[in-house]
Parts: sequence; C-alpha cells; structure tokens
Amino acid sequence: MHAHEALAEIAALLERERSSKYRSKAFRAAADAIAGLSDEELRDTARVRRLKGVGDSSLAVIQEALQGGVPAYLLDLRERVGAEKQSSLRSLLRGDLHSHSDWSDGLTPIDLMVDAARSLGHEYLALTDHSPRLRVANGLSPERLRTQIEMVRGLSAPGFTLLTGIEVDILDHGDLDQEPELLDELDVVVASAHSKLRMERAPMTRRLIAAVSGPHIDVLGHVTGRLVEGSRGTRPPSAFDAKAVFDACAAHGVAVEINSRPERQDPPDELIELALRAGCLFAIDSDAHAPGQLSLVDHGAARAEAAGVPPERIVTTWPLERLLEWTRRNR
Repeated sequence: MHAHEALAEIAALLERERSSKYRSKAFRAAADAIAGLSDEELRDTARVRRLKGVGDSSLAVIQEALQGGVPAYLLDLRERVGAEKQSSLRSLLRGDLHSHSDWSDGLTPIDLMVDAARSLGHEYLALTDHSPRLRVANGLSPERLRTQIEMVRGLSAPGFTLLTGIEVDILDHGDLDQEPELLDELDVVVASAHSKLRMERAPMTRRLIAAVSGPHIDVLGHVTGRLVEGSRGTRPPSAFDAKAVFDACAAHGVAVEINSRPERQDPPDELIELALRAGCLFAIDSDAHAPGQLSLVDHGAARAEAAGVPPERIVTTWPLERLLEWTRRNR
C-alpha cells in the first residue's frame, strides 16, 4: 500500500479508539505532508525528514510501506478493530445523524468527515455542530450556522447527501439554544442536555419533556449524559422519569438516540428496553468528532440488536426520502 494510505488509515483507527487526539492529528498531518509524493521521492529520507508534520513514528510507517508490506503499527490497529464482533444490524444502517467538524469541537474539516462517511457506505450524514451556549465546544452563533448551512448544501455528491443540522443544547427549562427560525431551516435537529446534569429528578423530567414536545427536535441525544469509561473519567446518569420522557418522545415522533460512543453507552440497556416498550423511534448515531469515529456505529448497532430493537424503528436504516419526510413532519 502507498505510505499516504497507511498514514491516513492509522489516523482513522486511532480516532476510532478515541486515542490521544494529538496522536491521530500527527498521523493526519504526516499524511497531508506526503500527499502527491511518489515512492521515489519518499525514498529520499533526508528530504522526507524535513517535511513539516513528519516525525519519527510516521517516518517509520513510510519506510515500512515503501518496502511493499503493511506497516506493523497499522496491522496491530487493524487486528484490534477486527477482533470486535459486528452485528447483522450494522449492514442495514444507511447513515448517521450526529457528527461534528472543526467548526465546533470536531478535529477535522467537513470535507474529511464527508469522505469518511462515503467510504463507510453511508448514503447520508448530518453535520450537527454545537450551539452557541456550549462555548467550550466553540458552539455556532446564528451567523456562523447560516454560513455553514450554505457550505453544507454544496458538499453533497451522487449517491451521498450531507444534511444540514445541529446538536442544540437543551436549556434549563426545555427551550433550545438557537433561533427557532434557523432550526426550521435545518434538515436534522439533535437536542441534548450538556449542563446542569445533576438537576433534581422532577425539574429534569420537565426540562426534557418540554424540549421533545416542542416543534423542532428530531433526535433526543445521549439522554442520560452518563460516561462509563474513557479519558474524561466517569459520570453518573441524570435522574429523570424515563417513562414519562419516552412517552413524550413517542407522542411527538422524536427518536431516542442510541449513542455509539463506547464511553457513553447511552441510553443504558434498561432504558433502551423502556423506550422500546413506549413505542419510540431510535437513531443509531456515532457522535463522531473525527472521521475515524464515524465507524463507531458498529457499537450502537450491536447494542440495538442485543436489545431487540426492530430495524424498522431505527430511523438511520431508512432511505433518505423517508428520513426527510419524517424530519419535515408536522409537529
């Protein structure tokens, strides 16, 4: 394989593992640095060492690739991913409704997210960068979101559609952190609580019910807010009346997100079962912040399959036309 392909694949697999973002960015930088160079040019080690973005680790990968084999580091990463069992439901997924770019807290430009989604066989991807109040994530002001909407509309290609969207913050009383007129323009609205996750049970229940009962939400994102592993540590789930919230989701046609990030595993299994009994729709989403993380839908699909969620109740198995009919429904 060509050294550029090896470096790009290593970056993607490191992103999937939620490895240090600096490590994955370093391999992406190295891939960019050697893009367009021939094997003959890459054999000029002194020249390659001088390229900005190429370090010792990436140089070793380049040299191994030039020898005609798959670099050992890449083989190891592939083996770890290959050991993960894939569900039969995964093959039914057509797209992903929750992803981030470097417009908010994602690691890469939009075009790299699009390329990765297409390489996975996705028919559509919703770009859902954060809303203004989430300043730590560089949330999009109304002006920035308008600019992004115009850009997104020009990035689709035959067989693939990039959908306009947002992950809008659910505020304290259930209102949403973006102009209603702008939310009306978007293809997909994912709404999540990111603050005051330790709110008492009764007000948190009212907050979530008010949000999903409004005219704009399509997907209720990572509903409990919990973290079960990973570099950010752990966080307990928010307390709320899940049956009441899921009943409201079912009544208003809002899909409950099965967030595929292993550090979230949100909702917990027992809440997936409760939402299933309530008659909810579901969205299996990656919540990807880098191209390699789009493949995390494997994990969400496995959890949905284990819980017995029927594929027809999962909106991300639907063809684009049916999906958009749902997101444009009368509320």
